[in-house]
Amino acid sequence: MFTDTASEMLYPIMPIYLKSIGFSIILIGVLEGVAEATAGLSKGYFGKRSDVTGKRVPFVQMGYALSAISKPMMAAFIYPLWIFFARTIDRFGKGIRTGARDAILSNEATPATKGKVFGFHRSMDTLGAVLGPLLALQYLYFYPEDYKTLFYLAFIPGLLAVGASFFLKEKKRKNSIELKPTPFFSFLNYWKTSPALYRKVVTGLLAFTLFNSSDVFLLLQAKQSGLSDTAVIGIYIFYNLVYSLFALPLGILADRIGLKKMLIYGIGVFAIVYFGMGFNHNTYIFIGLFALYGIYAAATEGVSKAWISNITNKEDTATAIGTFSAFQSLCTMLASSFAGLIWYNFGSNTTFIVTGTASILILLYFIFMTSEKK
Repeated sequence: MFTDTASEMLYPIMPIYLKSIGFSIILIGVLEGVAEATAGLSKGYFGKRSDVTGKRVPFVQMGYALSAISKPMMAAFIYPLWIFFARTIDRFGKGIRTGARDAILSNEATPATKGKVFGFHRSMDTLGAVLGPLLALQYLYFYPEDYKTLFYLAFIPGLLAVGASFFLKEKKRKNSIELKPTPFFSFLNYWKTSPALYRKVVTGLLAFTLFNSSDVFLLLQAKQSGLSDTAVIGIYIFYNLVYSLFALPLGILADRIGLKKMLIYGIGVFAIVYFGMGFNHNTYIFIGLFALYGIYAAATEGVSKAWISNITNKEDTATAIGTFSAFQSLCTMLASSFAGLIWYNFGSNTTFIVTGTASILILLYFIFMTSEKK
């Protein structure tokens, strides 16, 4: 929650700040692409490293620390190379902590409570995505265009996150693998040795990710339909609030009805949202669609990782989730590029209809996919 508060304080103003210090649109795109690729690939490596060393907490602490210190670094100097370094440090921190953190969550749950535990995590994480933009809007209301100070202020919740991580206690693990060098791309080998069901589930999830472009396109469609800048930010905060409120109860429900069923329902809601976005231009319907989008996220984000952790060996949890997260980050980059090309050549409505249609096909894949652990 604290880390996401820090990150989301800066999310709405990051492009504006970068442009104010001389970054072009192309350079901003390259910066974000490099940062996300760094996060994606490092998730796989450090997930594997966490399993090899048998340690979780140090990776979590280091990950949150790097993300925290990157915030003031972005404001300290405005040289392009320094900005690239600071932004990459932030995403590198995310890559270091993701697999180990999710492995801790998995270890603290039983197969019957995975949805609840991962749902609670998503709820707290997304609460930060509500608090962050609200704090940023409040600050900029009193101090317009004072972006630099906001970067320094974001260091405070980041520091609180680091402090909270020191309350974690490492559980001793039996049969730790001997320490040995871990090649950076060694996590890719896990795909060959992973359970068949893992490969089936992850294949479906990655296919879905290839069509699940950035939320920026949803916000852009809302803006294009006549909403003001303030209304667009407000609807983004509203979406995150719905997501935060529903993540835990839907996680608990997923444990009762089955993680697979909940994921299928979530993808179904996603399809409704995208078809709605493709045909709608009414402000009130947009609000309803963003509410549904929050429910979709609550029904799928934590549930997908909970399902993965249930179908893999306990000693490989960080590697399994890290490998999935690495591929997912790369697929997200491709999805946004794909959506942008369709938008540019055929218009926004076609973008959403194509995505909605693809999600229906993926929903059918999961419905007919045979599995033992649901």
